[in-house]
Amino acid sequence: MLQELRLFLTAVQFFTRLPIPSWVGHDAQQLGQTVRYFPAVGLLVGAFCAATYAAAAHLLPLSLATGLSIAAGILMTGAFHEDGLSDFADGLGGGYTREKALAIMKDSRIGAFGAIALIIALLLKYQSLLSLGDKHSLIYVSSAMIAAHSISRLMAASLMLTQRYIREDADARAKPAALQPGLASSVIALITGILPLLLLSVSGARLASLFAALACALLMRAYLARLLKKRLGGYTGDCLGATQQLTELAFYLGLLANL
Repeated sequence: MLQELRLFLTAVQFFTRLPIPSWVGHDAQQLGQTVRYFPAVGLLVGAFCAATYAAAAHLLPLSLATGLSIAAGILMTGAFHEDGLSDFADGLGGGYTREKALAIMKDSRIGAFGAIALIIALLLKYQSLLSLGDKHSLIYVSSAMIAAHSISRLMAASLMLTQRYIREDADARAKPAALQPGLASSVIALITGILPLLLLSVSGARLASLFAALACALLMRAYLARLLKKRLGGYTGDCLGATQQLTELAFYLGLLANL
C-alpha cells in the first residue's frame, strides 16, 4: 500500500504543482508505473475545480464562478495540458512532414495555430460549463467537472496502449512515463476513470446524457488516435496533453446534447 501511495503521489508530482512529501522521491522507473493513477489525478484536479466553482457560485455570478473554476485547474496543473494542446496544434498545423511537426512541437514558443487552438478550446469549455450551470444544479456541474477531468485522463492514458512513444530525446519530460501500461495498471485506470460517472448519475444526469458524454469523449479519442498514427506514427507528451483537453471538452458537449 505504501508503494501504491508513492506511485500516486509521484503522478500528482508530475501532473500538478501540489507539494509532495520528500520521502516520495523521484526516479524514472517509479514514474513509468504511474499511468494507473492518471485518472486519479484527474479526480483530484476535478475536485479542486468543482470546489472552486461551488464556493464562488455562492458569492459571485455564475459566469465568474465558471471562469474561476477553469483558472483553478490551470493553476493547479501549471497549464501542463494546455501547453500540450498548443504545441500539438502548432506541430500538426504548421508541420507538413513528421520531422517538421516534431521539431515545431519541441519549440517552447507558441505559434498562431497553438494560440488559436487554446483560445477556442478555453472559450468552448467556458461556454459549455456556463450552459450546464444554467440548466442544472451546482452539484450536477461540480460532478460533471470531476467526471470530465477523470475520463479525459483515462482517454489520454489509453493512447499509451495502442500507440508508441516516438520521442527519442534523452531530456523528453514524458519519456519516463511512456511505458505501455500492464493489465493491473489498465484495470486501475479504467475503474478510477469511470467511477465518477456514478457520482454524476446520482447528481441527476440522465442515462442518455451520460452515454452521449462518454460517446463524444471516445469519438474524440478515436479521431486523435487515427490522426496521430497517420501524421506522426505515435504519440508524444504533448499529444497526451491535447487528448486530455479535447476529450474533456467533448465530454461537456456530450452532456449538453439534447437527446
